[in-house]
Amino acid sequence: MLLKNYIVTDAKFWTGRVDDPNDLDSLRMHQIIQLLDLTEPKLMKFELSKFNICFIGFCCDEGIIRNLGRKGAKHGPEYIRKEFANLPVTFGNEVKIYDAGDIFCLGNNMEEAQEQLEIAIEIILDNKLFPIVLGGGHELALGHFNGIINHLKNHTKNPGIGIINFDAHLDLRPYKNKGSSGTIFSQIADNCFFEKREFAYMCLGVQTSANTLSLLKKADSLKVKYILAKDCVESNFANISTEINNFINQNEYIYVTICSDVFNSAFAPGVSAMQPFGMNPEIVLKFIKEVLKSNKVVSIDIAEVSPRFDQDKRTAKLVAVIIYAIINTIIEAKQKIKE
Repeated sequence: MLLKNYIVTDAKFWTGRVDDPNDLDSLRMHQIIQLLDLTEPKLMKFELSKFNICFIGFCCDEGIIRNLGRKGAKHGPEYIRKEFANLPVTFGNEVKIYDAGDIFCLGNNMEEAQEQLEIAIEIILDNKLFPIVLGGGHELALGHFNGIINHLKNHTKNPGIGIINFDAHLDLRPYKNKGSSGTIFSQIADNCFFEKREFAYMCLGVQTSANTLSLLKKADSLKVKYILAKDCVESNFANISTEINNFINQNEYIYVTICSDVFNSAFAPGVSAMQPFGMNPEIVLKFIKEVLKSNKVVSIDIAEVSPRFDQDKRTAKLVAVIIYAIINTIIEAKQKIKE
C-alpha cells in the first residue's frame, strides 16, 4: 500500500526532563517512545507478547474550515505529544509505545488525507499495534473507521463494529459534494448501508444548543444511541452505564473517538467550538474507562485540539492526561484477563 502525505517523526522531538537515567522508576514517556516508519513495514519487528501502542498524527483542519469552525487543529498532534512527553511511565516493559509520525493534508485535499489515514491505520493494525490517532479535525474519524474495517475484513467475515463518540456534536450533517468535520458519521452511515453492514453509533455528551432539531431527528431515524450532556449527572450514572454496556454487548468490536469539544471550555478552551456547558473531564473519563474495560476496543482517536486558542496549553495538557489514563486503563483491563 502506497502511503503519501506522510512524515516520520524526528527523533529530536521526543525530549524532556530526565530525573535519573539509571533509575527505571523515574522514566518519563519521552525516554521510552520508539519511532516507526510506516513506509517500511518489513523493517517493523515487534514482540507480540507485549502490548504495542502506536501514535499517528492527523495534521488537518480542512474539515473544520468547511464546517465554518475555528481552524488551527492541524497543529494539535505536535502539542499533544509535547505534553505527553514528560508524563511518568507507570507500567513495566510489557508495554511498548511507538510514534509512527503524521499524515498531512496538502492543499485543501481533505479526502486524500482521510484516505492516507485509512491506509496508515490498516498498516498499524495489520502489525498488531493498537492505534491512538492524534488530531487534527474530527474528519479523521472517516479515514480511521475505514482503516479499521479494511483490517477486520481480512480477519473476520462481516465484522460488527460499534462507534462510541464522546462529542458535543452528533456530526450527522448532510453532505452533497464534499464532507467536513460535521458530516463524518453521515458518511460512515451511508457506507455501512451500501455495504449492508449495521451502522452502530453511540454519542455521549451531546449539547442541545449545538445540534439542530433536524440532526436530532436524523439520529433517531438512524437509531443512534445518544446521551445529552445535561443528563450526565451522578444520579443518572447507573442508567448511562447500563446503556453503554448494552451497546458494547451488541457489538463484537468498539472504536472510540473523542472530540475535545465534549469538555467544558474551562478545561478545554483550545478547540474548534468551545462548550461553556461542556462536560467535566472526570465524568467523561469515567465513561471512557468503562468502555475500555470491556476489552473490545480496537482503536482510539482524540480530535480537535487547537493550540491557537489554547490558553496555558490547558487543552493539550488535558488530552495528554486523558491518553495517559486510557493507556493505563487498557493495561489494567488486560492484566485482569490474565489473572
